[in-house]
Amino acid sequence: MPNLIRPEGPEPDDFRFSRRALAAGALGGLAFAGYAPAALARQAAPITTDGEGLTQEQATVEAPDGFALPIFVARPVGDGPWPVVVVASEIFGVHEYIRDLCRRLAKAGFAAVAPSFFNRVEDPASLSDMSRVQQIVGAASYEQVMGDVSATLDWVSQQLWANSDRVGITGFCWGGKVVWQACARFAVLDAGVAWYGRLAPAPTATPEQATAGQPWPVDLADDLKCPVLGLYGGQDRGIPLPSVEAMREALQRAGQTASGIHVYPDAPHAFHADYRDSYRAADAADGWGRLLAFFNERLKN
Repeated sequence: MPNLIRPEGPEPDDFRFSRRALAAGALGGLAFAGYAPAALARQAAPITTDGEGLTQEQATVEAPDGFALPIFVARPVGDGPWPVVVVASEIFGVHEYIRDLCRRLAKAGFAAVAPSFFNRVEDPASLSDMSRVQQIVGAASYEQVMGDVSATLDWVSQQLWANSDRVGITGFCWGGKVVWQACARFAVLDAGVAWYGRLAPAPTATPEQATAGQPWPVDLADDLKCPVLGLYGGQDRGIPLPSVEAMREALQRAGQTASGIHVYPDAPHAFHADYRDSYRAADAADGWGRLLAFFNERLKN
C-alpha cells in the first residue's frame, strides 16, 4: 500500500511501503467498513461521529449534463434553517471519512452536503487499485465538477432546512483545489476552507498535465468572490512550499486580505485524514478548529 503524498494519487516513485499500511481486506472489513481501502492504514483509529441529533440522507440532484448526481447530507434535526457547507471529497469519493466529516459539521450546526463527483464513471470509494482510481478522477473535468457544484447549490436553495444565504465549501486533497475554483466561480459562496489542494502545476507536470489542471488556484486570486482559508503541510511532497508562497503572493497582489494560508511546518500531505498513515492529530485538530471559527464567523453571523 503506497503512502499517498499527492492530491491526485501516487506517482511511480511513491511506492514506498509503510509499516502501518495494509489492504482493507486484511483487516477483515469490520472495524473500518466503508473507508477507502486504497489508503486505509492498518493501525488507523478513525474518528467516528454518531448520528444522534442528526438527520442523514442520500439524494440525487440533476446535473447540467442530465446525470443523476448522488449526494450525502448530514444536518441537525429540526427545521433550521441551517447554514450550509458543501464538502468536496478526496480522490476516493464519498466514503466513510467524508460522511463522518459531514456529521462533524452537522454536530457543529451546519448542514453538510457531499456530492459524488466521480460516479459517472465509477464510484472509487471501494477500490484498491490506485491506477483505476486515478483514471476515474482524471475523467472528472473542471466544467463537469463546477456543474456538479452548481447543481448542488441550486438543490440546496430549494430546501426549507437550508439557509441558502449562508453557504460555504470545504474540500480535501483533490477537493481542496475544487474549493479555490468554486470560490472563484460562484458568488453565492460566502467562505471556503481548502485542505492541501494543489495550487499550481507540479514541478514534474508535463505541458499536457499543466493544461489539463487549469484553471489553477494561483491564477484565480483576482476572481475569488469570498474569503478562502488554505490549510497546508510544510512537508507535503506533492505541494511544495514555493507553490504555497506563490499563492500567498497572488492573494496579496489581488488585495484578498480576508483570505490566507496557514502552513503546519511538520505536517505531510493529507494530515487531516484520520484513516491514513499521514494523519497528524494535533495539526488536524488545530485545522478543524480554524475551519469552525472561519465558518462560524462568516456563515452564522
